[in-house]
Order: sequence, then structure tokens, then C-alpha cells
Amino acid sequence: MATGPVSERRRHVLCMKWGRKYGPDYVNRLYAMVRRHLSGDFNFVCLTDDSEGIRSEVQCLPIPPLDLEVPAGQPDRAWKKLTTFEPNLHGLHGTALFLDVDVVVVGSLDAFFEQPGEFLIIHDYARPWRTERITGNSSVYRFELGAHADVLAHFRANMDTVQAKFRNEQAYLSDFLHAQGKLQYWPDAWCPSFKYHGIPTWPTNYWQEPFVPEGARIVVFHGECNPPDALAGRRNRAFRFIRPARWIARHWTT
Repeated sequence: MATGPVSERRRHVLCMKWGRKYGPDYVNRLYAMVRRHLSGDFNFVCLTDDSEGIRSEVQCLPIPPLDLEVPAGQPDRAWKKLTTFEPNLHGLHGTALFLDVDVVVVGSLDAFFEQPGEFLIIHDYARPWRTERITGNSSVYRFELGAHADVLAHFRANMDTVQAKFRNEQAYLSDFLHAQGKLQYWPDAWCPSFKYHGIPTWPTNYWQEPFVPEGARIVVFHGECNPPDALAGRRNRAFRFIRPARWIARHWTT
């Protein structure tokens, strides 16, 4: 894996992998999908606590320390993502597009670097009929590196207060940037949810396969279902019946 001098290229694609939930294959597949769907040069960076098995094209860098302890048995609320807002993230400069490692890229990513806006994020899927809802889904967000260091500085100085007020990092991040007038959203069609938008409605889900929603560029697998589960048609307690999503095999590859 690449660990040498930081590239001078201005476009960066960031992802983050920690713990044991996701193996290096998720990073390797994500890189391959980005390479197929993003034209021109870019620098692909994985912030991680374990670079073993990650392909050489990926620049592996350590996750900046957050000094946040998650009590045993408590869910991980992805607070580590806030370290992407370090004022000097490993010397990287330019525009960064952050992608969760479990998304599936199905269309061109060029527009994610062209869409106007200071900070862009997915409009959260929960309760979409509530127009006053501001929370973003941080599976896909874009920003200028170093431009929002106050997001992280405020969190570090007020960890207990922030965690008591906000359920997770994306709720805090959205609220903080909305208060500054900087929060903007991707076009709705670009980043659909697999579980909300890609599964046929009941009862047709029993005989029709999941599909790629029209206009999708990145399909987001949030919650419990991930790409290999969906590909195999595995269900869980929080998920209605699904047939194997065979379309994933065409995209989620190295």
C-alpha cells in the first residue's frame, strides 16, 4: 500500500476503515469502482488502523486520534469520521469526496466534484416527508480539506455535550454546518438507499429482484444490510424479504 509522500493532485477520494467489521476487500473494491467511474487523476486515501491486504494504489494513512471511548456493547456512532476535518489532514490539500466503504458505485462520479456548494452531503432518508429535517447521511460528502476544522475542534472540546445531544456524527455535523449556512445536499437521485429505494414493494419483492434506482450514481447500504448480504439475498430481523440483488455482482468487483 502507498505510504510515501502526499500527492500534489487536487482531487482526493477518502474512505475510512477501522475495527473488524469491514475487511480490506471493501477498500479494494471501492477503489476499483471509483477508478472505473471517475475520469482523470485523483488520489485515493484510506484512513485506517490496519492497512494489511489493501491494494497498492491506495494511500493508507492513520486515523487521527479522537480519544473517544465507546462503552462495551454500545453501537459505534461513526464519530471517527469527524477526524476528516483535521486542519491539516496528513498534508493533504484540495477537494475531498468521502465515501463509506460499503457503498456501491454504479455511475459517473465526475459531477460530485463539479456540483456547486461549500459542503455537500446526502439528505438523510429517514422521514423524507418532513421537509424541515436537515440531517445529512454521511455515506457521501464533499468538502475542502482543512476548511471546516471548527467542526472537529468544537467536538473535541465538548464531547460529552455533543454526544448527549446528537445521536451520531452525521446529526452533529449537519446541525453544526447548517447553523453556519454551509449545509447543502446532493440531488436526490444520485445517492439512493438500497433498502428504501432499491427493493420492490410488497408483495412483488417475493418475485422481483432488487434494482438500481433510476439516476443513481452511488447506492448506499446503510443499516444492517451490506453488499454481499444483498447479493446473496440474505435477510435479517430489520429487513423485509429480498431476492438476490444480482446487479451488485456487475459493479462491486475489483
